[in-house]
Amino acid sequence: MTETRPLALITGASSGIGLELARQFASHGYDLVVNAEDEELETAAERLREAGGEVRAVRADLRTGEGRFLLLDALDGLTVDVAVLNAGVGQGGAFVDTDLADDQAVIDLNVTATVRLAKPLLRAMAAHGGGRLAFTSSVASQMPGSFQPVYNASKSFVQSFAQALAEEVKDTGVTVTAFMPGPTETEFFDRADMADDTRMGSMKKDPPEQVAEQAFEAIVKGEKKAVTGSLMTKAQGLAGKVLPDGVKAAAHRRLAEPGTGDGSRD
Repeated sequence: MTETRPLALITGASSGIGLELARQFASHGYDLVVNAEDEELETAAERLREAGGEVRAVRADLRTGEGRFLLLDALDGLTVDVAVLNAGVGQGGAFVDTDLADDQAVIDLNVTATVRLAKPLLRAMAAHGGGRLAFTSSVASQMPGSFQPVYNASKSFVQSFAQALAEEVKDTGVTVTAFMPGPTETEFFDRADMADDTRMGSMKKDPPEQVAEQAFEAIVKGEKKAVTGSLMTKAQGLAGKVLPDGVKAAAHRRLAEPGTGDGSRD
């Protein structure tokens, strides 16, 4: 990587919000280390290099210890100015029906990998006296996720974790940001088996470019948290602060229960 350009790490960067975030940083003069588990990563890296910076692609599954080691090993000797832990996965369906291995995969990526990567990254930033650490949270972190219970709970963990870290490092020169998208037009709903069979999967969603642009602004400003996306998403964020949990759980059921979709996307 070059010594004259700052360095940003983006996980989950082969598509969706992660790719658009990587584009934001590349267009603002950052070199990049980008990570994802799928073969789309190399194509994404080639497109990101068009912005003129150096891009190192690290294909690794962060749900595994080996994958996390591969990523951290690729960062050895580098000063990471910004790290965005964006990689995440969901699983739709009633908890009694979903496969335990799928539930565990959500925890392994959204929670375990987040903690295990945040520790060395934050330690290095604190020792360096500066840096920006960011997490992709969700408006789902504010509501019990009926028919998506492990995912919403994992994002509640991320949200709480990020806000606690922000307080801990507030005098170190390091900032910690949690940004909170709503439903976004990415591969998430296909991978979570929610694309056409749920109202949430078939409803109109925010463009990832919009989410990423707002998230980038929040990260570089050092904001502790930001709801990112459309006015509808921002309204959901506000509602999540005041509505009782029972109301939010029932509302989430109407969006996420299998059989509520129309079989197509708006």
